[in-house]
This record gives sequence, structure tokens and C-alpha cells, in this order.
Amino acid sequence: MGMSKNKHWALLKPTENTVAGFQLGKLMDMVWTPSFKPVEVVLNGDYIGLYFLTETIRIDENRVNIYEQKDQETDPELITGGWLVEVDNYHDECQITIPECNRWNLTLRYHSPEDLSDIQLKWLTNEFKSINSAIYSADKTSIEWEEHIDVESMARFFILQEVMDNPDGFHGSFYLHKDLSNNSKWIAGPIWDLVCYNRDKTDYTFKMKVHYGFTPHWIGEIIQYDSFCKAVADVWDEIYPNKLSEIYEYIDTSVLPLASAWNKDCERWNEDPTQTAELRAERIKTALSRNIEWFNAHLPKSSYASAISCPFNADNCPVRVYNLQGIMIGTFNSKDEAVSNLKSGIYIMNGKKIKIQ
Repeated sequence: MGMSKNKHWALLKPTENTVAGFQLGKLMDMVWTPSFKPVEVVLNGDYIGLYFLTETIRIDENRVNIYEQKDQETDPELITGGWLVEVDNYHDECQITIPECNRWNLTLRYHSPEDLSDIQLKWLTNEFKSINSAIYSADKTSIEWEEHIDVESMARFFILQEVMDNPDGFHGSFYLHKDLSNNSKWIAGPIWDLVCYNRDKTDYTFKMKVHYGFTPHWIGEIIQYDSFCKAVADVWDEIYPNKLSEIYEYIDTSVLPLASAWNKDCERWNEDPTQTAELRAERIKTALSRNIEWFNAHLPKSSYASAISCPFNADNCPVRVYNLQGIMIGTFNSKDEAVSNLKSGIYIMNGKKIKIQ
């Protein structure tokens, strides 16, 4: 079927979101993205419909190709890599839960290894406590979080969630993996369980409301860092418009030939027969086009990028001043001039928070 040999597969309910999302992952050169093939399944003589036979996420030379850490490992030199974990939104086995911020916790499921020794559990817990602390630093010019997380991979992950308009992107099924090597970092991905909310996009997806509650882990903080915003811009320049434009033909060639199978699936499960393959293809293409153009006009910019390369306390250093919403208040010839012209409040001045009485 054109996919690498393996014992581990999933039968997913077929959706145009899966078709689009996984192909976007490949077009955007994410480290690894699952492949799938449509199949019609007959079980004990009973036709049970159309499914996508899909590669599951696991450490393997043909999937997440990193060192595979052993269960119950106790060697301190071997527990810093070979991890596959998932930020999740429900409680299950093989999880740790730690405070992320003063509003919510971070629940992390460890997929590999699965059976942790005390030293593995302690390392993983401390690692993600350190990551949370670095991401939530009050100093958004800090580069400490970049010592833990690969910025470019997080930028690619973020862009894909925005193009898909997937509210669950940073809420659940948010995978990360880390190899065992010198200076290895956590890589965002692989992608999984993608939806497209199919609405008029008016803001970044993690800021928009949906009909259920969701927790946008990390992204509200990460998007404030200039290094992240620059990485997003660099990736966007790489994929827009040419690479992203390839998605529309792929959707047609993947979805439209499934018309008969989708009709039979609807009959088998008594679902809405108007949800034809043609309608599905047009719906997801329209949504993606709308989301892509919105994002192109709203690439994130960090208010902390205003820092000018001279000492913050210098008396005659030009400064740019932003409010806490990232809106620029003005540019001043010096810090003293800015302070004398601003009302009482908290501002961001050359990348630093300052309180004016």
C-alpha cells in the first residue's frame, strides 16, 4: 500500500480534515507525519464502511526516528533522550500532572518509555517544570525556553494549527519528542487528531471561542517571544504561497475518488447523504484558503522585538514603548523623555516591563 512495514496501525473515521492536515504536515516538512490509505472494511461478512488505515505515532526507524529509551532505565546518561510524550486533556495511565501556570495544569502522557523508574519519573517531571518556568518567564527577551524546545519545529506546528483552525492544537494530542544526543531539544509533533472548525477567522485560533472549553497550553506565552515570531515568519516565507497552494489539488485527487465509498458509508451508518465527497472537498478547500490568507495578513509580531541594542538604563538611548496588549504607544528619544510623557501604568520599554507611578 506504499507505506512502511509495521505492526501498529489505526483505523480512523474518514474526514477531509485528516486528508488536508496530514498533507499539510508533509508540505511543511515537519519531521514526520503519518501516512494513510483509504480502505473499505468488511468484518465477518458485514460491510462496516470507509476508514483511513493510518500509521500510528511511535518511535520507529520509519516513524519518529529517535533513540528508544528503555522502560525502567536507571542510567542517568540515558534518560535525557528517547522520549515521546503527549500534552493531553484527559486523565489516563502513564501520565504526570504538574502546574503550568496559576490558571491550569499541564497533563503529560508518556508514550515511550511507558514504564518509568523513579529516576525517569523524576527527570521528566523536573524537565517540564523547567520548561514551564522558562516559557512563563516575565522577561520575554529571555532565551532560556529555547534551550529546551526547538523553536522552528514549534513555529511549523503553530502555523499548521492556524491554517487548519484547529482549536485542539495546543489543547490535546499535542505530541513532543526528544532524541538522545548532545544539545538535543524537544521537537513539536507529530501532528494527530486534526479538525478544521470551518468559520470566519478573526483571530489566532487559540484565542477564538468554540462550543467547548479548551486549554491553550504554552502558546499564549510563546507567541510573545521575538525568536518565535521570527521563526514563524521564516517558515511562512518558505511555504507561502507556492507550497501551500499544492494542497488544493491534493485534496481533489484524494477525496473525490472516494465518492462511491463515502456514499456507501453514509448508507451503512445512516448518516447525512448530502455530505458528498465533492461537498467535503470544496468545504475544506474554502476553509483553508480563507485561513491562509488571514494568517498571511496577521503574522505574529512580538512587542518585545522593540529592544534596541543599547543599555536599557542609558539616558540617551532611543526607546519604543508598547502597552501590555502589544500596541505601540510611541517612540521617544530617551527613557527619561518616555517616562515624562507617559501616564501611570505598566509598559514595555525596549523589551523590558516598567511601571510608571
